[in-house]
Amino acid sequence: MDVHALGWFSLVGLIVVMIAVDIVGHLRNPHAPSIKEAAWWSAAYVAMAIVFGFIVWGVWGHEHGTGYFTGYLLEKSLSIDNLFVFVIIIAAFKVPRKYQQEVLLAGIVIAIVLRGIFIAIGATVVERWSDVFFLFGAILIYAAISQAREGTVDTGEDEGYQENAFVRLVRRVVPVTEGFVGGKMLHRHHGRTMITPLLLAIIAIGSADLVFAVDSIPAIYSVTHEPYLIFAANAFSLLGLRQLYFLIDGLLDKLVYLHYGLAAILAFIGVKQVIHALHETELGFLQFYDWHSIPEPDQYVSLGWIVGVLIVTVIASLRRNAKDRRLAAVEGVMVRPGEDLTQARARLAREEREREES
Repeated sequence: MDVHALGWFSLVGLIVVMIAVDIVGHLRNPHAPSIKEAAWWSAAYVAMAIVFGFIVWGVWGHEHGTGYFTGYLLEKSLSIDNLFVFVIIIAAFKVPRKYQQEVLLAGIVIAIVLRGIFIAIGATVVERWSDVFFLFGAILIYAAISQAREGTVDTGEDEGYQENAFVRLVRRVVPVTEGFVGGKMLHRHHGRTMITPLLLAIIAIGSADLVFAVDSIPAIYSVTHEPYLIFAANAFSLLGLRQLYFLIDGLLDKLVYLHYGLAAILAFIGVKQVIHALHETELGFLQFYDWHSIPEPDQYVSLGWIVGVLIVTVIASLRRNAKDRRLAAVEGVMVRPGEDLTQARARLAREEREREES
């Protein structure tokens, strides 16, 4: 795929314009968007990503167009996990709702820049060392196992956000204000410049996303090796997250089988990476078998698998929620927002133990 410099400038320019529209249109007047506003903007972001995909299809052909759409859908589905972390970080820092848009947008911009660097490094490595796909496959299969195990863990208690090492380092070397100072990220007090929790929350979101990039960037390399398409898919999937956060805030916990769905996607992509590596490897000890006899799933199979798994995950989650509501009504259990029936039972049992101990 030969991308002229004008193609890169156009893509980066489009991303900058979208960010500028966000800054001018939303952050100039800080507010918590309504469901209707979030829905319209979410639809606009998805529409722009789709239009870009058709441009790719028309200019570079159906193979690259399919690669982009598959990569975008893959990144979009994996980015749902980001939303869980965004919710936890914003709650942990107690960011006022009217400033949450600013925190999310700034954090996402940091994430796009960091992912761009990650993709550039990855493209160089992939070009010079095809056996890196063994590593990619191992990372994704491990991530799939972790996702599946996370789906089975139920402590019945809320998990607190754990600051990563970078944020803890910032706290040690830079003075931080006791609380928020309006929408400021820096505050001058008695001749001393201090950072605010708002800036810390932005750093936390931007740096936490890099952890997810360790899974998602290797995953999209199984769909396409083109840095242009990989960066575009990542940028469009991340830019839409801010409005998606406000659109489905509070509904994420209803997708009770989400972790299993993501595990199935990651496992499939991980196996695909390993098969690709076996086809391309020049390692002597692996030459005892003709690995090309094992077919590598193409882009259309990958796209079908991702779409199918997401549909099954959503339907299964909705059915489970309906069943839980019926059982809760029969048992007389009050299920709080964000809880499923199992968590509600665990909470009630815990509260009962606490009453007995007191």
